[in-house]
Amino acid sequence: MRIATLTIGMAMIVCSCTKSNDNPGLEDGISIIVTDLPGDTTANMSEGGSNTFKTLYFNLATGKKADITDATKTSLNWDLAFTGPYNSEVYVNYGGYAYNPGYGGAGKGAVIQVDKPYNEVTTAPSDAEFDNATLTKIGWEVGSSGGWFFYSLDNHIAVPIKNRTFVLRTASGKYAKLELLNIYKGNPPVVTDLYWPAPYLTFRFFLQEDGSKNIKTN
Repeated sequence: MRIATLTIGMAMIVCSCTKSNDNPGLEDGISIIVTDLPGDTTANMSEGGSNTFKTLYFNLATGKKADITDATKTSLNWDLAFTGPYNSEVYVNYGGYAYNPGYGGAGKGAVIQVDKPYNEVTTAPSDAEFDNATLTKIGWEVGSSGGWFFYSLDNHIAVPIKNRTFVLRTASGKYAKLELLNIYKGNPPVVTDLYWPAPYLTFRFFLQEDGSKNIKTN
């Protein structure tokens, strides 16, 4: 599936990962909640467009930003790559897709969209389903699938899609689920200011470390 390039018309490192009660609406005692993870806050759309944003890599096993260079992009040291305008487009680490940052590597990543609330997604699909998945990038919702936010050309504000979960096969072949929540600082419930600070990524995930497809979190 090809997803159109997002154009966000607004100007513009520390990761807060928590299992505390700082996010009571998200907390389930198991998932990792990442709040205000800075993307490339020095880039902007007015100077060269989306290509000016440096890719942010993230490792689900460590729950931290991964230090990846051009020489290590094909490694298994990252699971998610936040790319494109305001780091809003997300790839999983898969070596078999030419436009994937991990192209040519051993990454087994795949992603399947599930239109259910995060806590209701309890089991990962079969490997056959992952192998046949056509979603190559999670970004701007332009059709019926593949997006984690709506974007209006009228107000140039990204609005996260509620009750949409992405089930992942990670670079190393384990299973996880992911809910992408915001690109705006502070994870505001509503954004009306075109110049709200971004990208500051908020998302939550659960990685099943034992290799099973059990991704139940409540």
